[in-house]
Amino acid sequence: MSEKTYMLLGSDREPFESTVPGAFGGHRGSRIYGRLDCAAALRAIAKGGYVKSRVFFADEATAIEAGYRPCGVCLPDRYRAWKGQ
Repeated sequence: MSEKTYMLLGSDREPFESTVPGAFGGHRGSRIYGRLDCAAALRAIAKGGYVKSRVFFADEATAIEAGYRPCGVCLPDRYRAWKGQ
């Protein structure tokens, strides 16, 4: 039986296969990353427009290195720090 693989985005913004699922999700167009249970992302997914641009990261550091910023909804403290507040 083959092991399940997940498509993640690396710090170079290139996709790669991983046997471990992503810990953070992101949106390719807006370059925002957040928690997988983010209310804003789940609302967008429910509307159907977000799914095609959805990416996943192994960890937060990789998302940041890839040029993504924290979500203001599910990561408000990190977002404020990113904004310099």
